Amino acid sequence: MPETGPPASGVATIPFVYRTEVTMARKPPLSLRDQKPSMHATRSSVLRRRAIRRIVALTAVVFTASSASAQTGATCEPPKESNEAQLLAFFATPIAFSPGGMLEGLRPGQIRVGFEAAYVPSPSREIQQPEACYGIKKTENTNLSPVFPRPRVAIGLPGGVVLEGSYLPPISVADAEPNLGSVALSRPWRLRGSDEQGHVDVLLRAHATFGWVRGSITCPEKNLQQDDPGAACYGTEKSHDTYKPNMFGGEGVLVRQGAAERWGAYGSGGVTMLRPRFQVGFQYLNGGFDDTKIRVDMARLAVGTGAWYRVSSAAAVTAELYSVPTDATTFRLGGAYTFR
Repeated sequence: MPETGPPASGVATIPFVYRTEVTMARKPPLSLRDQKPSMHATRSSVLRRRAIRRIVALTAVVFTASSASAQTGATCEPPKESNEAQLLAFFATPIAFSPGGMLEGLRPGQIRVGFEAAYVPSPSREIQQPEACYGIKKTENTNLSPVFPRPRVAIGLPGGVVLEGSYLPPISVADAEPNLGSVALSRPWRLRGSDEQGHVDVLLRAHATFGWVRGSITCPEKNLQQDDPGAACYGTEKSHDTYKPNMFGGEGVLVRQGAAERWGAYGSGGVTMLRPRFQVGFQYLNGGFDDTKIRVDMARLAVGTGAWYRVSSAAAVTAELYSVPTDATTFRLGGAYTFR
């Protein structure tokens, strides 16, 4: 068989057993898209994809944690029907400067001192869940103290007016530290009767309370965690929160006093304007600090009934049932001493 040159197509032929030729094509190089990756390249690609996924996940966690903790200077004004607003109003009930169980008149310059303890009820679990000012599901710590103690002093002014005042200094009571002041001004009008035979009076009374209560409400020590930066209470130190139960109001009271002023009882009804303010104080483990402020303005109807009984000419025991129907009901027990 005579020798021949290579074909024009670029395909080389090798003679083999006269009638058979095996062709070997010189294929053009494959593009990167067409090449099949080697085992090493495949493994490297998988590792790269995993690394990217981890970076993305870590970025999401950091962003979530930053969003939860970067609350510096934020102010939330929740709706009046929100859980936050209801919880702030709930705890205004035992703090309100109600008559406290005794509404006996005083001569100008006469002084009465007293002390009382109000029961602090527990709110429902539903309103302990923030919904408007915090995006992560959590439960607030509301069991700071089961009682709210308070001293009282009253002084008689000309015209039958009585000025009442109270101050609770920043001394820790259970897990709460109060610093609260209250003031009230009242005046009675005699409807019928006499001091010797007993009498019925109608009384108008204005009151106000201001100050703050501090405690660990948003993140108590039992709720601290260091596992999930995107969850609530990611830190090592409990929160230092401040609640300001600012309020003022007025009420009308019907008072019945027994013969020789031995005992007395009353029923009251009025309106209280609530201006509560709350500020979070929590240090996150990742460096963020939450000092979110919550403010809301509300009005509440309040009713009450109380009584006192003299155990001596100067000393008396007192009791009162006080209720804000939309929020809470409490009772107060105490005593009073009138300087004759």
